[in-house]
Amino acid sequence: MLNVHNLSVSFAGSDLFSGVTFKLNKGDRIGLIGKNGAGKSTLLKVLSKDIENSGGTMAFDKEVKIGFLRQDIDFVEGRTILEEAYQAFHEIKQLEGKLEIINHELVERTDYESEYYHDLMVNLNEFSQRYELLGGYNYQGNTEKILQGLGFQREDFDKLTDTFSGGWRMRIELAKLLLQENDILLLDEPTNHLDIESIIWLENFLKVYSGAIVLVSHDKMFLDNVTNRTIEISLGKIYDYKKPYSQFLLLRGEIKEKQLQAQKNQDKEIKATQVLIDKFRAKANKATMAQSLIKKLDKVERIEVDDDDNAVMNVKFQISKDPGKVVIEAENLSKSYGKKHVLEAVDLLIERNSKIAFVGQNGQGKSTLAKIIVGEIPHGGHLKLGHNVEIGYFAQNQSEYLDAEKTVLEIMEDAATDSNRARVRDMLGSFLFSGDTVDKKAKMLSGGERNRLALCKLLLSPFNVLIMDEPTNHLDIASKNVLKLALKKFDGTLILVSHDRDFLQGLATTVYGFKDKVIKEYLGDIDFFLEQHQLENLREAEKRTVVAKKSETSKKEVSNSSREEDKELKRLKNQLSKIETQIDTLEKEISEMDEALVKDYEATSTKPNFFENYKAKKSKVEMLMDEWAEIEEKTENCS
Repeated sequence: MLNVHNLSVSFAGSDLFSGVTFKLNKGDRIGLIGKNGAGKSTLLKVLSKDIENSGGTMAFDKEVKIGFLRQDIDFVEGRTILEEAYQAFHEIKQLEGKLEIINHELVERTDYESEYYHDLMVNLNEFSQRYELLGGYNYQGNTEKILQGLGFQREDFDKLTDTFSGGWRMRIELAKLLLQENDILLLDEPTNHLDIESIIWLENFLKVYSGAIVLVSHDKMFLDNVTNRTIEISLGKIYDYKKPYSQFLLLRGEIKEKQLQAQKNQDKEIKATQVLIDKFRAKANKATMAQSLIKKLDKVERIEVDDDDNAVMNVKFQISKDPGKVVIEAENLSKSYGKKHVLEAVDLLIERNSKIAFVGQNGQGKSTLAKIIVGEIPHGGHLKLGHNVEIGYFAQNQSEYLDAEKTVLEIMEDAATDSNRARVRDMLGSFLFSGDTVDKKAKMLSGGERNRLALCKLLLSPFNVLIMDEPTNHLDIASKNVLKLALKKFDGTLILVSHDRDFLQGLATTVYGFKDKVIKEYLGDIDFFLEQHQLENLREAEKRTVVAKKSETSKKEVSNSSREEDKELKRLKNQLSKIETQIDTLEKEISEMDEALVKDYEATSTKPNFFENYKAKKSKVEMLMDEWAEIEEKTENCS
């Protein structure tokens, strides 16, 4: 499908990566990994032809279709969610418009023998076949399934996209790509704005995707569950293995060990050969042998060990002072945005040193509750913070609060106090900002760099309760591992809003599930929550089945209570069945006449009374349809 050879990309005369060579085959699901700034998103932009490469070649199969989920999207205002999602079906929508015009003309026109009418029939046949081939009769149902899988409710479908956040718009864009059935799918951090349920749904969708996938993700569990191949960009080179992420790490570690051992053995041989050369040089009768050994040594291909980029940030969270036993207490808490009720009658008690995760679908109130606790938004009910409580808060869009025109150093110095201003440069160094990078303006930083800067800034204020809303967004895997370790060592109270299952594993010991305006406590880790949540969903499905069965039984009992009504209902249904058979027969005959017109218009149209019969059959169908509607209405009243 795609052959990449010796690809390179340079900025300001410096290579971001070079010598990149790989093939992309149907069925490949590649996890493209690497540290922030390694060039992952850039490589996707090159593959999608959004930007040009500096060198090398890319050879695509003929007529290959590429879909690219970009980080920056721009929607046309005034469209509903469904209307925007239907943009995935450009040709289908065009055909719908053409078919509507043709059908309207066929109803209005009576010049059955004209050439124009014949052309209309030909176009109708061609467009209808093409429409069916493209899936025109299924696309609306498929669209609704995928939108629901990505977390949208049916009542959202007719709402304008303008009223939704960037994260929800990203879901619509993802839905459009999944509906297009592209040959190659390029996904840049597709899970960033998805909740756990939507991530699991997307995993299952991508596992059976028929085309090829290249995705950038920092979600280890998502990579392991979806990919079958890993390409790492590190220090300008790529490492390509036909293994998912975790297996890739093990394999690469084993390969590096073998490289080190082989290099060690080679160094011994080279050293031994050099000793012989030095020894033979001193003797005239051995000079020829010394020259032979020198030539042999020059031809030896030196074994190289793969370089690793081991630079990681250094994070340490310390509590400011000991708080009381109860740090947060809420009673009858509620929050509404206009007519939309997000939280109702929430009671909450959080004790010192708790490690808690807020999980649930987007829009269920997780971030809202976090904002209520830190006093950012008004609410109903009562909320009380415990004795000596000092809250540190990392908002979901924390990096957006950074002044775009200020440098990294200026942002830190503005937030510093007299007691920690002298440590600002050391702190920035711990978060991988050193040298000239501290003079970069915030607007020039990548998403991961902005998140690291926001985390560094957080440490300038004292806290003993830490609330973090999606702290891992845009952070690379190495940075996430460092952050997770730092949070494990944190002695204070931790509240995490996160959709990252791997990040939450071993970190949160209690999970609060948010659903339908209420909160349910699960006294266990994220794995326990997922197990219980799956069981609850199964029970809900069983209840719906039981209710449906009861409803059917109830209908039968009511029907049996009146034999006369039952007989009447049966008679009406028989009538409906006969009429439906008549309509079906007539429509087949009309269809055969249409095909005959298309195949040989002149011979068919000259048959005696052809158009009279054609018109009579259409009139008969309309009459039967009216009769069917009347009987159907009577059937509904009887049932």
